[in-house]
Amino acid sequence: MNLLGLHHITAIASDPKVNRDFYTRVLGLRFVKKSVNQDDPGTYHLYYGDVVGSPGTALTFFPWQGLRRGRPGVGHAMATAFSIPAPALPYWQERLGRLEVDSTPLTTRFGEDGLEFTDPDGLRLELVATLESDSRPPAPSADVPVQFGLCGFHSTTLALADARATAALLTASMGYRKSATAGDRTRYTVADGGPGTYVDLLTDPSLPRGLSGAGTVHHIAFRVADDDAQREAHAQLTAQGVAVSPVIDRAYFKSIYYQEPGGVLFEIATDQPGFAIDEPIATLGTRLSLPPHLEPHRAEIEAALPEID
Repeated sequence: MNLLGLHHITAIASDPKVNRDFYTRVLGLRFVKKSVNQDDPGTYHLYYGDVVGSPGTALTFFPWQGLRRGRPGVGHAMATAFSIPAPALPYWQERLGRLEVDSTPLTTRFGEDGLEFTDPDGLRLELVATLESDSRPPAPSADVPVQFGLCGFHSTTLALADARATAALLTASMGYRKSATAGDRTRYTVADGGPGTYVDLLTDPSLPRGLSGAGTVHHIAFRVADDDAQREAHAQLTAQGVAVSPVIDRAYFKSIYYQEPGGVLFEIATDQPGFAIDEPIATLGTRLSLPPHLEPHRAEIEAALPEID
C-alpha cells in the first residue's frame, strides 16, 4: 500500500465563528475552504491549512452550533500535533500565554520539545519544535510571522487500551513501520518518514472511553497520490478482511473509510484534485463552495447556515 503520510484530520466543533477566529487569528492558518458536511449539508465543513490546503496540512471541522463537549479518551485520536521550526518555540510560549490559551508546560517526546494546549472546544493540540527537516512553507498570516508559522501536521496520537491489533493493521496492511518507543507510546512512520507521517499509539487502559462531541477528532485521513493507489489500497484492505466503504467522491479528493480495531475511523484520501478546482488560489475560502450534486440546492443550504464572515 503506497501511503504517503497524513492527508487531513477532521474534528468536531461547536460555534463555527469562534472556530474560524481561533485557527486563523491565533494559530495563523489559512481559511482554505468554506463548504458543507456532505452527509449533513445543514452543517459547515471548514478547512484550514497552508496557502492551498496541501495534503498533510489541512485540519478540518464539522461545527454543530451548541453541541455539547465530548471527552477524548480510549478509542479516539487524542491529540493533533503540528510541526514548527525549533527556534519558534519561545514565540509560541509567549503568544499562547498572552492570548490566554489554555496550555501546559513544555514536554519532551522522542528528543523534541513541544507545547500542549486546547482550542476553544477543548480539542487537544500540540506544537512540536521538530529537529528534523521540514521544508513545507507555512501559510502567510497577518497575525503570525512566517518564520514562526505552522508547517503542517507533525503527528496524530491514538489512545488505546491495547495497541497490538492497531499496530498490526498499520504495519501489515498500511505499510507503516515502527520508528521509536518510549514508555507507553510507540511511534510509526511511512514512506520517507518525517513530520507529517507520524502516528503515535498511546497504550493506557486507565484512560476513560472517549465520547464524541465538540473538541474531539472525527476521523484521520491518510494520503495516496491518485485514484489507482486508492483502488489498490481498497483491494488490499478488503482482501485482508477489513470492512471498507466504496469510493466516495468528496469533490476535492476521493475517499474510502474503515474503522481500525481500536475504534478510530480511518480514511484514505487522494492528493488530487485539491481545493483550487472551484476557486482561484488567491480567493480560497471566500465563498461557500458546494460539490456539484449540492449546487442545485445552494439557496436553501445558504439560508440554513449561520453567518461566519
